[in-house]
Amino acid sequence: MKDLFILTDRVRQAKPLVVQYTNKVTINECANVTLAIGASPIMSASIDEVDDLVSSANSLVINIGDMESGELFIKAGKAANKFNIPVVLDPVAAFASQKRRELIEVLLKEVDFTVIKGNISEMKFLAGYEFNGRGVDCFDEDDPTEVAMLLAKRYKCIAAATGKIDAISDGKITYKIFNGDENLQRVTGTGCMCTSLVGSFLGATENTLNAATMGILSMSLSGELAGINDPGIGTFRVNLMDNLSSLSVEKLEAFAKIEKI
Repeated sequence: MKDLFILTDRVRQAKPLVVQYTNKVTINECANVTLAIGASPIMSASIDEVDDLVSSANSLVINIGDMESGELFIKAGKAANKFNIPVVLDPVAAFASQKRRELIEVLLKEVDFTVIKGNISEMKFLAGYEFNGRGVDCFDEDDPTEVAMLLAKRYKCIAAATGKIDAISDGKITYKIFNGDENLQRVTGTGCMCTSLVGSFLGATENTLNAATMGILSMSLSGELAGINDPGIGTFRVNLMDNLSSLSVEKLEAFAKIEKI
C-alpha cells in the first residue's frame, strides 16, 4: 500500500488548488479539511467566474447539497471537461426530492466525472438498487463493493461508496476500507468533507483510483483515531481535524485497515 500512503506527502508538496462548489452548510469545514490535508481551497458560488477558476484548478468538487446552484454545477462540470480538470461529484441526498433526481440525471448525462463519491444509500439509488436512506442520512450497512463496481463500469469513472465499510472501484480493482467511527455520523458535513479530501488528492496525482481511495481512507482513519477514549462530540470534531493535519505514511502503515481485491 506504499504507493497509496505516499500521496499524503505528495499532496502537501504539490499544494493542489481545489475549486469547490459545495454545500453552504458545510463550506467552512470543507475548506478547513482541504487545508488540513495540505491542499488549497477556493470556495465559490458565482457562475460568472466558472471558466476563470476551473481553468486554473488542479481539481474540481461539485457537491449538490445546495440545490439552488444546479445551473452552476452543470457549467462548472462542463468547464472541467473542457480544460481536462478532474472532477468529483457528491450526489448529496440524490433520492430526497424530484428536483435532486432531475439534477443528478442531467449532471450524469452532460458531465464526465472522474470520481462519483456518495454514501451507500446515495450510490445504491444511482445504481437503481433498493436503499435505506432519508434526507441526507444513510441507514444502510450493506457491503458497498458490488454497487461501487457497477457504477464505475456504468459511468467509466471511479466510484466511491462510503458506509460501515467503504468501497472504491474503477470497475476492475476495488479497495475496501474498514476504518471508521460512529461519531462521523454525528458531526455535520463529514461526508462533504470527505469529498473535499478526495478532490484534494485528485489534484496531486494522475492515479485517480489511488486519489479517491486516499481521500476516503484519510477521513475514515482520522475519524477512528479521533474517537479513541470515547471523547465528547465537540472534542471528537477537534480531534478529527488534528488527525487529518497530522496524517502520515507511518500512521497509515500502523493503523489503516484496507484491502485490495
